[in-house]
Amino acid sequence: MLKTESPSLRLSRKAIMLAAVAAIPHAAFAQEQQAPQDNSALVDEEGEIIVDGTRPIAESEAAALRIQRLSDNLVSVLSADSVGRLPDQNIAQATGRLPGLAVERDQGQARYISIRGAPNYWTTLSFDGINVVSPEGRDARFDSIPSAIASQIIVSKAITPDMPGETVAGNVNIITRSAFDYPGMRAFGKAGGGIAELGDREEYEANLVLSDRWNVGGLGEIGLLVSGSYYQRNMITDNFEIDWERVTQDQRQGAGSRFWARETENKLYRLTRKNWSVSGRLDWRPDDDNEISLRSVYTIFTDFEARDNYIFDMDDRQGDLVANSAPCDVAVNPSPTTTGYADICIGNTPLIGTVYGIDINQRATLRDFAQSIFTNTIEGKHTFGDSGLRFEWLGNYTRSRDDRSVVGEGRFNSPSTRTLRPTIAYDFTNPLRNTPQLFNTLQLSGPTRFQRGAAVTAIDTFTKPLSEFRVADLVDDTDAYTGRAILAYDTEFLGGNATFKAGFQYDQRTKQSVNEQIQLTTAAQFTTIGAPTDYNAFSIDLPFQGKIPMGYTFRYFDIDRVEQVADAARANFPFTRLVDEDYEVRETIYAGFLMGTLRYDWGSIVGGVRVERVENRGIATGITAESADTLFFPSLHVNYNVSENGKFRIGYTTGAARADYDLLRPNVQINDANETISGGNPAIRPERSWGLDSYLEWYIMPQGFMSIGVFYRDVRDVLYTDRRTFNSDALNFGGVDRSGYIFSGIANAGEGRIIGVEMAAQLQLEPFTEDLGLPGWMGGFGITANLTLNDSEATKPAFGTGATAIPARTVRLPGTSDVVYNIGGYYEKYGFSARLQYQRRSTWLDGIANDLTDAGDTYWAADDEMDFSMRYAFNRNFEIYFDASNLLDQPGRRYSEPGNLLTATGTPTPFTDNLTIEFEQFGRRYTGGVRITF
Repeated sequence: MLKTESPSLRLSRKAIMLAAVAAIPHAAFAQEQQAPQDNSALVDEEGEIIVDGTRPIAESEAAALRIQRLSDNLVSVLSADSVGRLPDQNIAQATGRLPGLAVERDQGQARYISIRGAPNYWTTLSFDGINVVSPEGRDARFDSIPSAIASQIIVSKAITPDMPGETVAGNVNIITRSAFDYPGMRAFGKAGGGIAELGDREEYEANLVLSDRWNVGGLGEIGLLVSGSYYQRNMITDNFEIDWERVTQDQRQGAGSRFWARETENKLYRLTRKNWSVSGRLDWRPDDDNEISLRSVYTIFTDFEARDNYIFDMDDRQGDLVANSAPCDVAVNPSPTTTGYADICIGNTPLIGTVYGIDINQRATLRDFAQSIFTNTIEGKHTFGDSGLRFEWLGNYTRSRDDRSVVGEGRFNSPSTRTLRPTIAYDFTNPLRNTPQLFNTLQLSGPTRFQRGAAVTAIDTFTKPLSEFRVADLVDDTDAYTGRAILAYDTEFLGGNATFKAGFQYDQRTKQSVNEQIQLTTAAQFTTIGAPTDYNAFSIDLPFQGKIPMGYTFRYFDIDRVEQVADAARANFPFTRLVDEDYEVRETIYAGFLMGTLRYDWGSIVGGVRVERVENRGIATGITAESADTLFFPSLHVNYNVSENGKFRIGYTTGAARADYDLLRPNVQINDANETISGGNPAIRPERSWGLDSYLEWYIMPQGFMSIGVFYRDVRDVLYTDRRTFNSDALNFGGVDRSGYIFSGIANAGEGRIIGVEMAAQLQLEPFTEDLGLPGWMGGFGITANLTLNDSEATKPAFGTGATAIPARTVRLPGTSDVVYNIGGYYEKYGFSARLQYQRRSTWLDGIANDLTDAGDTYWAADDEMDFSMRYAFNRNFEIYFDASNLLDQPGRRYSEPGNLLTATGTPTPFTDNLTIEFEQFGRRYTGGVRITF
């Protein structure tokens, strides 16, 4: 057992591993306060790290490695102090530097976790071993979870039968803090502030944990822990987006490989994002054989978003261009008889040209998003004396909420008169820039001949009357109930120590989407709510807060004015239910498993099978759809001790990724403004996989670690987003032809696989300074590095018939990166520590296209991140810290790559340009503050 009476604390190999990790950051706090010292001799005679709280990086990493080493399956571990060592305000940032893990970001903040380069929906989220449904659904969103609630994070990369079958790539298990992690009363927390470089915006953060335990005589021991955290950042984001399309009227020479910008837009964000959480845990140990725990965690992420959105509708008069396949002269013509859109005969190209008299669709949008998780668990663990029998049970209720409500949105559109609209000169030759130049539009002789006039810098001088004001309440709630019982028996079997387990688990998850809005479109309605029809009366004179070159100036909308108008709309008009967007999906899972673990001096064997019966029911627009599957998930893991410090692991796992709940709904949603249709597919099949892992790990006492491994996943019925032209008149109601809209929905592709290599190293100089003849101060240097190399592919089925048919082709698995690596260096000694960490994730496939309607497959460009942290501990109770994140200020960029589809269709002209779809940049962030411990 861990002891805290002595001036220092040894982590014995026989220590209780979970208690060790949780206690490490705090065990030394019971010791007498003392000043920082030279800790060059913090290794005992057995080569073990001695924990006294003066070197949290080294101590926590050593404890995490010990958990990893003794695990019966393949895991990576972070302890609580490691979580605080970088600017880790959420779980995604904290785990992103572990071997094989990478993150996907939104507005520059880590949101989703990818394990070994695999799709993020292959990663599941757990609190204390219970899978939790994210507010967004199966795509586990980690930025809504502050890292302050965790005592440790265990990432399982190889799945065992006691884990849900929906885990394919791995599971991120957040172990919450317990009062029994500490020897007595504890209080620790931090407070800080900082700035976001882009827009010079403030940040604030704080957390506090209070814990104590009491001996209550014959009733045993009770422990109580409560915690809270808060993090706020004010942000500015630079963004532009471009929608590409193939134009049917463009039939001139070379048309087969041309794609035109249907619309281009700037989205200018002013954001206030907050994470806060409260949690409590009550533990009762009547005796050494029994423990009951009651746990509750509430965590919420809010996003107050003011978005100024200027959309240039380039294809507004696409019909002016007459289809003609005869070759033409491509010299520039400044006074054409068309708008110029998709017209190479006036000198325009897809990347540079001029379009005359285009429509501006402006949006002034104020949103107040909130995503929350409220999870409550009661759990019991009981040992029946020396019989070898153990029984564990638990019940859990979790509510996840995704509130996407729109406080208010004003839409301002150009009039139909062409001379009141701008002429735009576009230039997309630089994929990192979108700087449209604006001009007045002049009428020439004839009704269809126009010319550009004087240059215009201020876009809001163009006439754009208010056409619509909208308020919307859009809320998705997911209620999840879990019951689990596990019976375990410890015995001797086949010459080894054996543990046999049998378990049953029941899960019921119901997601309900309720949507309603107020939509006002008449002058009388605008008067009632006090909404000015002239945008300039809706705006404020505020200097541009971003840095991206735009080609024009604009006025930000007045947030207070939008809120006033929205309040008036709510007071004067009723909400209308959006019944076509409402749905309810219920998933019920009955699961049982059998597994056994055999432990020998040479290692261990873990094997078993899990069976899951999954029943789904979807209800939408009066339609009910039901489906059911029974799936078997066998697994086997062998761990062999090749030496005292070496371990070889080999494992076989199975899993199934199911489509998200909203994708199982039996209805479609139509967006006439964006000309899109999205639909559910209640008949979609789960994405089934099996895989192999083979790893060699080497542990260098007292704290080093090196590993190399290979992994393979074979996938059937690959899930992908089906994007294509709708090509049907089934939804042509209300006088609107929707046959040309872009349809998107979930679909099954063919087979796929991912194969890769993972390497990791974690070393510190401290144990070797004497042998190398180095001065003692150099012992504080350490390094962590890991590299994952992937190769993936999936078979995309053929699509269409006749001349426009797209044959079956091979693509990457969606969401997979070929290369992921982290490298970091740190120095820790004399109470001072500093750490610099770099991560790179290569390009990954975002969406697979069925045809070339909107320029083919889409990708996210490679992501580079660098963070820095520094701290100094004045004593055991007080330290200061400084964190810097996103030091490279790397933009996020999504793009289309039509080349694969063009090659598949035999188009003679290869396409090599990447067409930017989305670009955004966020700026660097700096924070500093204090940490206290008592």
